[in-house]
Amino acid sequence: MGVEGCTKCIKYLLFVFNFIFWLAGGIILGVALWLRHDSQTTNILYLQLGDKQAPNTFYVGIYILIAVGAVMMFVGFLGCYGAIQESQCLLGTFFTCLVILFACEVAAGIWGFVNKDQIAKDVKQFYDQAFQQALMAESETNNGKAVVKTFHETLDCCGPNNEAGAITPLWRDDLCPKKDSMLKSFMESSNCHKKIDELFSGKLYLIGIAAIVVAVIMIFEMILSMVLCCGIRNSSVY
Repeated sequence: MGVEGCTKCIKYLLFVFNFIFWLAGGIILGVALWLRHDSQTTNILYLQLGDKQAPNTFYVGIYILIAVGAVMMFVGFLGCYGAIQESQCLLGTFFTCLVILFACEVAAGIWGFVNKDQIAKDVKQFYDQAFQQALMAESETNNGKAVVKTFHETLDCCGPNNEAGAITPLWRDDLCPKKDSMLKSFMESSNCHKKIDELFSGKLYLIGIAAIVVAVIMIFEMILSMVLCCGIRNSSVY
């Protein structure tokens, strides 16, 4: 015997929420793949300075997002099917998966909040080392110059701060993006530390908004799935 009345409304409401959850998983998966292959981050995080690789903490977070998006799509499908079939077993499994996912999301959110500035900090330290090597090294075998030029061309910046960005083109014009005139180069120089902060803070802000939206949907789904499960149990008694 199928559920009736308000419980039937909850059944279809849960189906709608699960479909939205499935779509959200697909969006997160797509955004994560876009962040993984974004030309700016890829150009910078694939760099190697001597034997030292650029910090890959950002990519660790992206791989986690890819896994989360895939799991969300699976769990969303499980919830849709469980709601339509009115299966207590599937709904119970769905609720358990949601609790685990929610706990993982809270833990990841806390870790991300604590370490939100660490990614940009590590990349800036890597850039500073390459910048120093590029300024001092005369040998072409040292790849500090190539690393710095990649930073400058990708982010359209020059030097770790405004002062260095203004002076560097006068000293080493081969390191900074070419401007139409020396005056324009002086006036429009943008420091790379600021550009690095903007690059990663913007992407982390996007991830944070997605996480909050998904968390709200998950809370509603956990409530609805338990109410529907109880409704199915009660309807089977009568």
